[in-house]
Amino acid sequence: MSIEALIIWLIIGGVAGWLAGQLWKGGGFGLPGNVIIGVVGSLIGGFLLGRLGFSIGGPWIGAIINAVIGSLLLLFGLSFVKR
Repeated sequence: MSIEALIIWLIIGGVAGWLAGQLWKGGGFGLPGNVIIGVVGSLIGGFLLGRLGFSIGGPWIGAIINAVIGSLLLLFGLSFVKR
């Protein structure tokens, strides 16, 4: 993986984590938290949507939507573990 790909992956993860935080509880999780949630969410979203055969949008918007869906699923799962 090149350094450019890593930076793009972190930017998409940060944006997706921030959007998921806005949608889930109305606030973000800070920059490191947003990036972690977004990157893990993109892995979850990519796996699940790929298994279901869905393809969303273009390269940038599709990656962000995919990561937001996965991030929301991650936050939903973590809310059950937290209780």
